Amino acid sequence: MRILSGIQPTGTPHLGNYFGMMKPAIELQEKGDAFYFIADLHALTTVQNAAVLRANVRELAVDFLACGLDPARSVFFRQSDVSAVTELSWILSTVTPMGLLERCHSFKDKTARGFAASHGLFAYPVLMAADILIYDSDLVPVGRDQKQHLEVARDIAVKMNEAYGEIFKLPEPSIREDTAIVPGLDGAKMSKSYNNTIEIFAPENVLKKKIMGIKTDSTPVEAPKPTENSSILGLYKLVASATDYQAMEADFLNGGVGYGDLKKRLFAGVWEYFSAQRSRREEILADADLVDRVLSDGASKARHVTDAVMARVRKAVGLV
Repeated sequence: MRILSGIQPTGTPHLGNYFGMMKPAIELQEKGDAFYFIADLHALTTVQNAAVLRANVRELAVDFLACGLDPARSVFFRQSDVSAVTELSWILSTVTPMGLLERCHSFKDKTARGFAASHGLFAYPVLMAADILIYDSDLVPVGRDQKQHLEVARDIAVKMNEAYGEIFKLPEPSIREDTAIVPGLDGAKMSKSYNNTIEIFAPENVLKKKIMGIKTDSTPVEAPKPTENSSILGLYKLVASATDYQAMEADFLNGGVGYGDLKKRLFAGVWEYFSAQRSRREEILADADLVDRVLSDGASKARHVTDAVMARVRKAVGLV
């Protein structure tokens, strides 16, 4: 089983990235032939500063490796190092109906939040389809908000297969419902776009300040507190043991504990959860060439697969 997933280098990795994509990806590398890429081509729709993009790519690679991604058990590479994906994106675009892209919610959501309505942003699902199909992927871990793009990839694959014969597999989504949406500081989905993130490797004082700034209501200390849609509880569940989570939930329901104390407990849980990863990160940073070696080796392995797939595609559409 081949597993494929990507993550955009649009800023410092946060808890939403970790629990939504990185942790599931790290667990899945034990269960199949895993291909994970840093989606720098996709990031060009929102990051248009070369130095910032390069820095983001490196930081993401360091953090992913620190969190447990193992280059010996998965293929880890930069999207742009496999140039065939852009060729396949163009080929796929020739059979992709405009109406299919017009129905994609991500373009509407991003333009509504002020992003420029570029062709790249509009055609984003076609490049994503190329990412998925060029590796003969069987399983694609996605968040609920990305499920539509996987469905679009399947639709495009079907159209290609109908037009040119059986070229592509139809990949299946893998959605972990318990961590598909990670709450941010304001209760909405944690996202850089919403400026409500908690960074994985933030310095201790910065992390504590962010967590203590989580928005809460004005319920008095002695009163029971609402548990539904609580960012504190939602985040604590991700980092705490079942026993510790149940104890915090009981404090919410019974009252007598203030939000400040509950936030301090959450901070301690987050800080402890990533203790081993922080140590590993320091080791990675001490080896100046490690990231470049890993990404270069991963790209070579990825191209070995894409060369075979693109030979099949080119022959089918008449480009050879």
